[in-house]
Amino acid sequence: MNGEELGPPSTQQIDAGAARRQRRRMAASEQAPWLHDEVATRMLDRLPVIRLQPTAVLQSRPSTGGGDAGLRRHYPQATQLWLEPDEDVRALQQQRLKRGFMQSVMDKLRGSAGTEVIAEPPAAAAQLLWSNMELHGEADKPALVAQWHRGLEVEGCLMFSCLGPDSFIELRPIFAHEGWGPPSPDWVDMHDLGDLLVHAGFADPVMDQEHLRLTWRQPEDLLRDLRALGGNVAPARMKGLRSRAWRDRLMRALESLRGADGLLSLSVELVYGHAFKPQPKLKVAATTEVSLDQMRAMVRGAGKH
Repeated sequence: MNGEELGPPSTQQIDAGAARRQRRRMAASEQAPWLHDEVATRMLDRLPVIRLQPTAVLQSRPSTGGGDAGLRRHYPQATQLWLEPDEDVRALQQQRLKRGFMQSVMDKLRGSAGTEVIAEPPAAAAQLLWSNMELHGEADKPALVAQWHRGLEVEGCLMFSCLGPDSFIELRPIFAHEGWGPPSPDWVDMHDLGDLLVHAGFADPVMDQEHLRLTWRQPEDLLRDLRALGGNVAPARMKGLRSRAWRDRLMRALESLRGADGLLSLSVELVYGHAFKPQPKLKVAATTEVSLDQMRAMVRGAGKH
């Protein structure tokens, strides 16, 4: 490689404006999409393998996915930091926290920590960073993962989930045949996501996946759920407003998804990952300068082994 430093792995293109609109629409609902809640439950089941007792948990865009109540049960003494870069969504979350003022008072009486909504994380703000069903819809993945890395303490843990490339693959031949453009972006493979984590500075990422088969009785129900899950944010998607005739044509095309059991079905690939933020590595040179903060971090890390 001629000694050149590699850049972050390439990831699929996302229409940033469309993704922002979809997140705002999702946040406007009082309830996370049902699939996101299910994935959050599966992530919570994995928490016991991570032997952390964080004093602060950083949730990245919690309005995108569920899991907040479960994290509070696991870590009742931990401060919950809600990371939300979007000003409109952040204002909405703060309003909801104010509406739940009495609940927050009761939580404090029981010894539970509070919640703070932030636009960006302070350095080393938390020991656990949680991101549920967010990464696949992010236009600038390297920037988001770098932000996660900055917000974690050294030896803190990242846990995340997202859609994988086999999600909704049955829609692709239908849309290609009709000339409608892609039904979704090409979601990033879990190995590329692992490379992205390593490039951002995370250590030894562990990635795994599972496949689900989702079923519906009617095409209208299928479309409603796909919209609730985030819609189509591919830049090459079909542009413009749809007509009633186009919708009727789509309804007929979706009938090809109906199986022998009489149900319409789509595949979903879920990708899970976790990684730790390691001690910073110092570059070896004739003269090496070490800041006091770096020295303290190295001493703390050495004392844990």
